[in-house]
Amino acid sequence: MLLNRISLNALAVMVSSVMMFASPAEAQSLRDPTLPSQGYVAVSSNAVPQQTMVLNSIVNGQRAYAVINNNILSVGDTISGVGLRVTSIGQDSVTLSDGRKLQLFQSITER
Repeated sequence: MLLNRISLNALAVMVSSVMMFASPAEAQSLRDPTLPSQGYVAVSSNAVPQQTMVLNSIVNGQRAYAVINNNILSVGDTISGVGLRVTSIGQDSVTLSDGRKLQLFQSITER
């Protein structure tokens, strides 16, 4: 009977030691699925992202005005916060000093 207890205790010690060594291996196989894959490389860019500009409307009369980002501008005005100038205002588009052309969307009801 004493021999059975010793062998059971030895077996318990062996099982617990095996489980202790098996746990890290199991933990490595259970990765957080929200983490990037192992081949992930972080990319940093020094380039300044272009600010989104919305051409809200154009008013043509004796003098043309464009509403960009809810600010009323005419040719030669600078867009606040961006530092770009309005170089020309057409019937349905505005050209900026960096070469970008902002276009109005055609009305859905227009045919």
